[in-house]
Amino acid sequence: MIRKVEVFIKRKLRQTFRAILSKKDIKALEDRNFVIVSNNCWGGSLYDWYKRPFNSPFIGLFLYGPCYLKVLSNFEYYLKQELKFIPQSKYPDRPKSYPVALLADAEIHFTHYDCEEVAKEKWNRRTARMLAEPNLDNYFFKICDRERVTHEHLKTFHELPFKNKISFGLKSCPVLEKENHIKIVESHNNNNKFVPNGKKLFKLTFIYFKVNKWLLK
Repeated sequence: MIRKVEVFIKRKLRQTFRAILSKKDIKALEDRNFVIVSNNCWGGSLYDWYKRPFNSPFIGLFLYGPCYLKVLSNFEYYLKQELKFIPQSKYPDRPKSYPVALLADAEIHFTHYDCEEVAKEKWNRRTARMLAEPNLDNYFFKICDRERVTHEHLKTFHELPFKNKISFGLKSCPVLEKENHIKIVESHNNNNKFVPNGKKLFKLTFIYFKVNKWLLK
């Protein structure tokens, strides 16, 4: 109970002083270029905090763990593929109320888009912006234990040959002790199964992790 109250107060203070704190973080990064690749809306929230244009297509959407690892494991190949929208997802976890597309054999769930046309246009435009940054050392990859992400997925994620990686999960993972893995106490709707959704997780991130320090690597 005490933990919940502390987190509530910290989040409220951060929200109240958002303009001041965000401005301070923006100044700390100056003109540091970065690209965020995230399995859900955590990345979009980070761009909003730093008031940066979306130079990543991984905005307003999510990928299930198996598909996300497919994309990251052959990143250059998948980002060159054309989106093909499909009538039904192979994952029965939730009703389809938004566009779903295949990127080769990996599903992209455009949860915050009303139609396929807008989803495709923004994906293509933001992909072009992302690929304009050729240095993968300026790419920052994030994953969390939602949408069928297992401990094995987290382990595979940290084995990928990218410099900047961060993962979040409800449980500690012994094999990731030396990796950038953050154990989160708060769970989605207190279900004790996985972390909150991307937007809520970003609001909690500052309690656990110094984003500025990560982005300034």
